[in-house]
Amino acid sequence: MRRNNKLFALLSILFAFSLVAAACGSSDDGGDAGSDTGGESDGDAMEEGALGTVVVEPGEAIQIRSLEAISGDVAFLGIPNAVATELAIEDYGQIMGFDVTSGTRLDDTCSADGGQAAAQTIVADEQVVGVIGTSCSGAATAAAPLISEAGMVMISASNTSPALTSDLAGNAGDNYNEGYYRTAHNDLFQGRAMAQFVYNDLGLTTAAAIHDGDPYTEGLAGAFRDAFTDLGGEIVVFTGVAKEDTDMVPVLTEVAAGAPEALFFPIFQPAGDFIADQAPGVAGLEDTVLLAADGLLVDSYLELTQSEGMHFSGPDVRFGDNKNQATGKNANEVLAAFEAVEGQAPSAAFWGHSYDATTLLLEAIENSSSMDGDNLVIDREGVRNYLNGISGFEGIIGSISCDDFGDCGSGKITIIKHESASDIEASKANVVFEFAP
Repeated sequence: MRRNNKLFALLSILFAFSLVAAACGSSDDGGDAGSDTGGESDGDAMEEGALGTVVVEPGEAIQIRSLEAISGDVAFLGIPNAVATELAIEDYGQIMGFDVTSGTRLDDTCSADGGQAAAQTIVADEQVVGVIGTSCSGAATAAAPLISEAGMVMISASNTSPALTSDLAGNAGDNYNEGYYRTAHNDLFQGRAMAQFVYNDLGLTTAAAIHDGDPYTEGLAGAFRDAFTDLGGEIVVFTGVAKEDTDMVPVLTEVAAGAPEALFFPIFQPAGDFIADQAPGVAGLEDTVLLAADGLLVDSYLELTQSEGMHFSGPDVRFGDNKNQATGKNANEVLAAFEAVEGQAPSAAFWGHSYDATTLLLEAIENSSSMDGDNLVIDREGVRNYLNGISGFEGIIGSISCDDFGDCGSGKITIIKHESASDIEASKANVVFEFAP
């Protein structure tokens, strides 16, 4: 029995060696090493990345989501973004034979609570690959961590807070998350543009700034303050209001005590309405130059008579003949399609940024997908890697390149002077200063 056991052990070892040799031989002949797919794959599926994959079966659609401010006082910003996303999906067409859908529009309510609630809904659906949004930086600070942790990506057309990306000097912002990108500018550029305009072009050396505590408004007001003082100017008052405030006389009286030559309030409606209306009536502010930013560079504000004479900073929207390389559509064609759907032109400036953001996401998905039999397999890590490598993508807004922290926009800023509430289109075209980093 002992001899039989030894013989059996010897035969087992020889058999094991023969299996190893066979395996080595099949990999060396260059044809059969990866051919055993169990009859379920056509051999084209890519290796799964660290973030996992999304499998889309025949008859299903690739899932992305639109998360914008589509209700309340900031719907003027979110609705055009959402419409532009839907137009881009239609223009882009199928990906490897599969439709793409953004589902039902989700509302970030331009708030942290809204962003968090919507993001929780999104990440609960493991089929979602990425998100276009949010409209507001405050909503992004709460939404982005959840979306990032789920292995998804998020591309915003109108978030501008430096905290979401970086200080442009190689340091991540306090609210930066992997997988976050934006086609909008970083407000360090916008703050610098307004500071240069006030100090160099208007020749003013003292200024005040008002924010409303939102990451966008406080970040932009702070960027203006820092750039203005770097130029040699003096910020005499830096203060805030609440978004729901209607009586601005107390804060304006505080500002007047500093005797600023300029007042920059990069906030939203309705608070911005009351500041412009009440400032001229406060002693000491009668001749103060009033300045705002893209949060108020909207039709509903420009139509107010109290906004006449103000200067506004915002993204350079002189798109000319710029064409999106993924769809072949130029700015005028997208605008015409927008007006056909909505019956009017976009009420805010970031529709082109949203169109381009959506095509970036779709291209990233297409370049990170493969077929496994009849199924489409999307590699989540591949989507991020593709976006990380974006360089020189030609979009409606111009050339798009993403840095290490997700800033992909051009950073070009213009400042307009608003002459007449009865002709706001003329005011939008009345560029008095331009900035390019």
